[in-house]
Amino acid sequence: MIDLYYWTTPNGHKVTLFLEESSLPYTIHPINIGQGDQFKPEFLRIAPNNRIPAIVDQAPQDGGEPIALFESGAILQYLAEKTGQFLSADLRVRTETLQWLYWQMGGLGPMAGQNHHFNVYAPVKIEYAIDRYVRETGRLYGVLNKHLAQRDFIAGDYSIADMASYPWIVSHQRQSQNLDDFPNVKRWFERIGERPATRRAYALTEQINPGSPAHDPKAHQILFGQDSNTIR
Repeated sequence: MIDLYYWTTPNGHKVTLFLEESSLPYTIHPINIGQGDQFKPEFLRIAPNNRIPAIVDQAPQDGGEPIALFESGAILQYLAEKTGQFLSADLRVRTETLQWLYWQMGGLGPMAGQNHHFNVYAPVKIEYAIDRYVRETGRLYGVLNKHLAQRDFIAGDYSIADMASYPWIVSHQRQSQNLDDFPNVKRWFERIGERPATRRAYALTEQINPGSPAHDPKAHQILFGQDSNTIR
């Protein structure tokens, strides 16, 4: 029913977490971003921003033609609404879930991503940039830690807000963050990591991408050498 265009990144894991939890039938189409698969015309027709993940729903609820979606937050919301799972119908719970989904999309993901880049991938280590993004990532961990003080999950029951944020906490060590400094986040993180669907979702990494291409010079150029001319 769902064609998933996927690679083993935090944003990719968000969608496999949902699909494994919901038991929606899906087929993975690997998009090796280190080899430039994201620039192939057939993928760009689905995801014009040349980023994974993307999906095609072959059986949308309106019974019409297949629906293609890109952007991980939009995909999570779409799948939640399609299945009636992991996004409450209660107005207040739904609103809280969506605001934390967008918090991840606009804050935790981008800041942790820049943290990764300047800490791990940048050929020149720029102290100011590293310090800037490590501190901001830590601030966001602190926001989440405070929010989780009296909660098991981000917004009531386990939801798409948790699925969006969890993959970005997996790499906390690479972000120079110590989960012992954020005990509520640590408790939440460990609880999600124990879910069978989480284990299944992350097991896909070893099947699809057992090695990381990011330190290969050609892959580095593909991943980080894009500009306004990339997909013209």
